[in-house]
Amino acid sequence: MPSAPRVSNRYAWYVVGVLTLANLAGWVDRLILSLMVAPIRRDLGISDTQMSLLMGLAFSVFYTVLGLPLGWLADRANRRTLMGWGVAAWSVMTSACGLAGTYGRLLLARVGVGVGEATLNPAATSFLADYFPPERLGTAMSVYSLGTFVGSGLAYVIGGAVVGTLEAQGRVVLPLVGAVRPWQTAFFAVGLPGLLIALLFLTVREPPRQPGTHGASMGELFAYVRRNLRAFACNSIGFSLSAMVNFGIAAWLATFMIRHYEWTAARAGTVQGVLTMTVGVAGVLAGGWLADRYARRGVTDGPLRVGVVGAVGMLISATAYPFMPSAWLAVAWLVPVNFFAAFPWGAANAAAAEVVPASMRAQGAAVYFFVLSLVSSTLGPTLVAVITDYVFHADSAVGYSLAIANVVGMSAAIAVLLYGMPAYRRTIAALRG
Repeated sequence: MPSAPRVSNRYAWYVVGVLTLANLAGWVDRLILSLMVAPIRRDLGISDTQMSLLMGLAFSVFYTVLGLPLGWLADRANRRTLMGWGVAAWSVMTSACGLAGTYGRLLLARVGVGVGEATLNPAATSFLADYFPPERLGTAMSVYSLGTFVGSGLAYVIGGAVVGTLEAQGRVVLPLVGAVRPWQTAFFAVGLPGLLIALLFLTVREPPRQPGTHGASMGELFAYVRRNLRAFACNSIGFSLSAMVNFGIAAWLATFMIRHYEWTAARAGTVQGVLTMTVGVAGVLAGGWLADRYARRGVTDGPLRVGVVGAVGMLISATAYPFMPSAWLAVAWLVPVNFFAAFPWGAANAAAAEVVPASMRAQGAAVYFFVLSLVSSTLGPTLVAVITDYVFHADSAVGYSLAIANVVGMSAAIAVLLYGMPAYRRTIAALRG
């Protein structure tokens, strides 16, 4: 539809709300597997490493690769329509996971979820940067990022509740579907509501793009990235390393609580979900507030500073909790883990929008999310599983694997972000003239 004049502040925040709901639905669909490791492994006869491929590689390969052409399309086409169809597609494919009775079919359905979700982040990043000025963009991106943490929390709670409630009943008979295993039911529970969120995009207006901009070619994008390689690479890789640790924790924390402290899936999911939806939300809002404060003071490398603060907090807290002698002491350490894990992500998404010209914003965001997802979604769950399977050779050692992955990932993230700060400042200064 044609571009509208500059919209009201209230409507801009309504758009943020719709995008946040879509982001929430995507993260529920993405992480629901983490609470169903035991029953899926049992029913399909697979290992931790094979399970990690369902949680990471099957999703992330197509999610990352398709993000680049979809980012190119978002710089030229109607972003609202692209995102609406994407939400519908991944919701259908999540439901299709509930029909998968073999490992191969479940792997293919997870690929479909990744294809659908590839439409959202590049277009949403460009969308919000056209609705909000730089001094308010960090807060807007933080609210959008709430979907990550509320969605993750709901995935843990729903997954644990469904499996815990239905596991003892054996197969469940669903209308039009027939008999399915309890864990398959969870995919229908979280997938089908996404179709309603897709319809909300009909109420969203495509924002006017910044005057004098055009959709840049991929050649122009990569030429720009080469000229600003240190800034772009350190921003993308630094936050990717932080996200790698977060994905590993998201995938294996509940399993750690079940194996190490003999918790039920329902209890592990509820505690993990409540912490993510409360402390995680507080963390991402606090990080966005700090990024905007830096921006108002003219500190142009503020997003990277926020990333360093979050990584330092994680280096301490996420190394401590696996070694606690009781479950509730571990939970006490998980409070700061959830805060600092969430802290950088409003700032990180704002940086992805600010570090490239407006004419290639969606494509630049797509490259950022390409690196982010390739490192985090692929390596995060699998690194923990590989250490457990091939270093310790024991399912019970998953806590040690989580701690090792955290120390390696967060130490590297701090070093990369600090190294990138001077180049990031120069790039922002050149863009702003």
